[in-house]
Amino acid sequence: MTTIPEVATAPEVLEREFSLLTAVTRLDFLSRRDNVVVDEPNDSADDDDDWASLKAGTNTQLDAEEALELLALGEVVARKAHEHRQLGITAALRGGVDWPQISRALAISPRAAWERHVAWLDAQAAARRSGAPDALTPDEVAAARARAGRRPA
Repeated sequence: MTTIPEVATAPEVLEREFSLLTAVTRLDFLSRRDNVVVDEPNDSADDDDDWASLKAGTNTQLDAEEALELLALGEVVARKAHEHRQLGITAALRGGVDWPQISRALAISPRAAWERHVAWLDAQAAARRSGAPDALTPDEVAAARARAGRRPA
């Protein structure tokens, strides 16, 4: 029986350490390694020892610590992608885009897009009140609420 490490890598730790791109790259690497998936004709990383071992069919099963890292990285990517979605909405609103256009880009209703964005703004305000230095300031939240306008019908 495999012994699982007592202290697993937590998403909160990885979230601080990795950018979205780095987290996605590491998630992809671990996923491919565990599933032995290598892009045959397009894999130009022939000189990379890790990819060479994949192609050779060796060292493909993740150990318990790597499996937990894979799981935590999935959570980190989801969180960071959510944050980027909100930044995209903010940029679109600043650019004059309306909620029906935003909703098409997100494949949800205008009302749902607006409600998710406002919920994120509420969370930013609460995080700032709790002392999170990276959360939006009250002035930034107020400006974002003004840009968001009223809830679409």
